[in-house]
Amino acid sequence: MSLGQRVSSDHQLARLLQIGVVLEEVVESRAAHHLESLPPEKREAVDEEVRELLVEAAEESADHRERLEALIADLDAETVAYEEINALVDAQYGPPEDTDGVLYDQLCNEETAYKFYDDLIDAIEASDAEYALDRDRLLETLSEIREEEKEGVEEVTEIMEHRA
Repeated sequence: MSLGQRVSSDHQLARLLQIGVVLEEVVESRAAHHLESLPPEKREAVDEEVRELLVEAAEESADHRERLEALIADLDAETVAYEEINALVDAQYGPPEDTDGVLYDQLCNEETAYKFYDDLIDAIEASDAEYALDRDRLLETLSEIREEEKEGVEEVTEIMEHRA
C-alpha cells in the first residue's frame, strides 16, 4: 500500500482489514510452529527468552486478529478462518534452521505488520470518506495494534542484540 493511497469506501476498508487478519494469522501460525519445526537437537538449545517471545507473539497476533475481525463484522464483511491460513502456512514455509533463523523470521513478521498498520492508518487519515463504523474507534484500534507491533520489533531486536 502506498502512502498516497486513500481508503475511500467501506468495501476497500474491509478488504484492507481482511489483509490485516491474514497477516496476523500468518504471524500467529508461524510463531506457534517455529519451535516444533526445529530439529530436536536445535529445539533443546532454544532458551526461555525466545520461547516466551514466540508464545507472546502468537497470543498477541490472535488478539489483533480478533480485534480486526470485530471491525470487519461492523462492516458486514467476512474474514478468512485461521485454520485455512494455518494449513497454507504449514504447506508453504519451511522450518527455520536454528534459533537465529527463528528470531530473524519473527523480526521480519513484526516489521511487516508494523509497516502495514502504519500505512493503513496513513491511508485512512488521508481520506475524507465516511465509513459504516466509527472512525475514531477504527483509528484507535489500528494505532494500538501498530504500537504493539512496534514494541514487538523492539523486543526481538533487543533479544538479537543480547545474543550477538
